[in-house]
Amino acid sequence: MYSLSDFDFDLPPELIAQTPLPERSASRLLHVDGDALIDRAFSEIVDLLTPGDLLVFNDTRVLKARFFGVKETGGKVEVLIERVLDDRSVHAQVRASKSPPPGSCIRLADAFDVTVGERAGEFYTLEFPSNVFELIDAHGRLPLPPYIDHAADEFDEKRYQTVYAKEPGAVAAPTAGLHFDQALLDKLHAKGVQCAFVTLHVGAGTFQPVRVENLAEHKMHSEWYTISQATVDAVRAARAAGRNVIAVGTTSLRALESASQSGELQAGSADTALFITPGYVFKTVDRLITNFHLPKSTLLMLVSAFAGYERIRAAYAHAIAQRYRFFSYGDAMLLTGTTC
Repeated sequence: MYSLSDFDFDLPPELIAQTPLPERSASRLLHVDGDALIDRAFSEIVDLLTPGDLLVFNDTRVLKARFFGVKETGGKVEVLIERVLDDRSVHAQVRASKSPPPGSCIRLADAFDVTVGERAGEFYTLEFPSNVFELIDAHGRLPLPPYIDHAADEFDEKRYQTVYAKEPGAVAAPTAGLHFDQALLDKLHAKGVQCAFVTLHVGAGTFQPVRVENLAEHKMHSEWYTISQATVDAVRAARAAGRNVIAVGTTSLRALESASQSGELQAGSADTALFITPGYVFKTVDRLITNFHLPKSTLLMLVSAFAGYERIRAAYAHAIAQRYRFFSYGDAMLLTGTTC
């Protein structure tokens, strides 16, 4: 039985990537092939896949979900939208010296007022005066991860978004997908590698470390996902042909595995709070493309469950020694599941 301290490691701060590389596919790829650790360029992913293999991407689109504003009393606030509930309301974190009471107003971006609703845990319900997505797009700021030390600029607005992003709703990018540019996708298509999509709106909870030593006591953050029948059919076709189902990122993996709890992948939409730790039996995903994750994070636990705890420890030690770039703007790994 693993505990929180088993997922800690020392990371030199200079290895935390602060900006993306000029070209998406120019990042490095650590190919974890059994116990072998092979240093590659990410563009070599084309050579590591077989015609008929299925890549499953998360097509969520990151919202400009961060706002600065003032309360009616004049106090400053910072708002981070966590989830859009409908076209007029959201759940959001509100950081202020004093909590705003229900019924009060907050002026955001010196452009419009929202009404504060009830608070549930760390989130407030905020009511917008008109269409949420339009106001967010016009006045919000891109919410870069907390370990990136600069405010988002125009380059970030382009690069902290996958080239296939479609469905707005995330407050963090599905970062494994940031390595794919259109030229690389075209090469994969030409080789006969298949593609399918899920949508999982990544929440701010993805950056939160686990704070309890006993992992059974951790309450996983919830995220909304949807999987189409077309994607289910593509997965079944790949499996029937003996090909691999490859999740591009932990968010794609969580969506696929959440929809496979009956033992077989099912189409539909739901919230998932699936917490994957070593010992979990994977039902759908054979291989995983993923970035390097934060110490003590649920994502580090997930990849340890997928590829094996000792194998991931060795991979991370190798990546640090070889000066790989870590986290959202960093390099990637290709992993094979321990049961495959």
